[in-house]
Amino acid sequence: MARGCGMKMKISKTVYINTMGCQMNVVDTEQIEKILSTIGYERTLSLDTADLIIANTCAIREKAQQKAFSFLGRLAGLKKRKAGLIVSIGGCVAQQEGERILKRMPYVDLVFGTDAICRLPEMVQQIEVEKCRVIDVETTTSVNEFENGIALHNHREAAKFVTIMQGCDNYCTYCVVPYVRGREKSRASGKIIKEIRELAKSGVREVTLLGQNVNSYGKKEGLCTFAELLRQVNEIEGILRIRFTTSHPKDLSDDLIGAFHSVEKLCDHVHLPIQSGSNAVLKRMNRKYTREEYLTKVDRLRQACPGIAISSDIIVGFPGETEDDFLDTLDLIKLAGYNSLFTFNYSDRPNAPAAAFPNKVHPAEQKARLQSVLSLQESITTQKNSELVGSTAQILVEGKSKKQRLNDVNPNGQAIQWSGRTSTNKVVNFIRNDHEGPGDELLPGKLVHVEIEKALAHSLWGKLVEAEPFGLKGKKYYAA
Repeated sequence: MARGCGMKMKISKTVYINTMGCQMNVVDTEQIEKILSTIGYERTLSLDTADLIIANTCAIREKAQQKAFSFLGRLAGLKKRKAGLIVSIGGCVAQQEGERILKRMPYVDLVFGTDAICRLPEMVQQIEVEKCRVIDVETTTSVNEFENGIALHNHREAAKFVTIMQGCDNYCTYCVVPYVRGREKSRASGKIIKEIRELAKSGVREVTLLGQNVNSYGKKEGLCTFAELLRQVNEIEGILRIRFTTSHPKDLSDDLIGAFHSVEKLCDHVHLPIQSGSNAVLKRMNRKYTREEYLTKVDRLRQACPGIAISSDIIVGFPGETEDDFLDTLDLIKLAGYNSLFTFNYSDRPNAPAAAFPNKVHPAEQKARLQSVLSLQESITTQKNSELVGSTAQILVEGKSKKQRLNDVNPNGQAIQWSGRTSTNKVVNFIRNDHEGPGDELLPGKLVHVEIEKALAHSLWGKLVEAEPFGLKGKKYYAA
């Protein structure tokens, strides 16, 4: 563990962290913030006043990597103007590019990989004292070292991410995750449960269990199954909702499918990436399932939980993807009836085998195919959202709405527009029918009933109709 961890220190320095990419990076940023506080750093939202700047990066797409280097490029001038400023890059781009970053950008002081977060205090202090440049992209398969990077959460929020595993053993031919996050390693269930209990005590009401492939949790280490872990989390007092991501279709077990029926706090939503609707493309991607097997699992999920919402990932323009392959993808989107999609143009990534595949799809054709997918899914999502108008949904309040309108205030001038999510992961902005007093009683973490009045492209709009104890899959819980 890093020297100084657990010690109280006077905060005299500030760190600015630019977080890019997936939920794993969001969690990593929390760990970075917490572990740097042990050597006197406090988070700042100002680049100009920061003593340490960290780009926490993503390498999953070429565009994400370009974004990372663009941000670092803008820091060259600031580095010249501010003596003592430490410029650092972490995350997947740092892991992938390593020493090449130091050669490319002479003003970068520190490059640290995805397994080096627990060693950050020593590295930063070394740079402060020796005015040197440091690189640490060493990877480890040690669960203990991985666990050391998990720091206690230090923010009160309604919902939090909890990392249960890291890395991936699937080696999809387009993906860099095994190369930048390493092989799969799972945390002990006891430590996960302890962390979630602490979160519940601090006021967290919803947890999302995170991993590159949560369905394979614990298999290598001989731990409990993922479905069994969900049942353990379900018993934690104070936790009202459970989510997880990401879920690989090939490892979606009967037991896990059944959990959507039997685990009371498990939300009615699953993210199940398909990537392509073509068996030929799926084989070249090394996804290890067919479209038929995938659709069978979708049917079984809906049998277990009739109201379940399913989201997915689609990559268009994979090398060798023909027009017929693409039409298979459009057909599968219709058959699956997704609630939402994350869509991407294929891009070559370093170390990924597909970078060497022939028959690349022209960028203009990629763009046209992506637009076709977006248009199709927009029509499906709009229809599904429209069907909810007039219904009443249970919402976990996350806080004041980001879409606050100036005239949405009560007689005391207090904002009364709030935001939260349904069990099916739909964002709902709503107004409190405010005849009883200030709207600030709706603290993050409360579960309320909202009548849906309007369906928008990416969210729903409604009004509060109830804030009483509620039923959740047959059992009564309280939003205290």
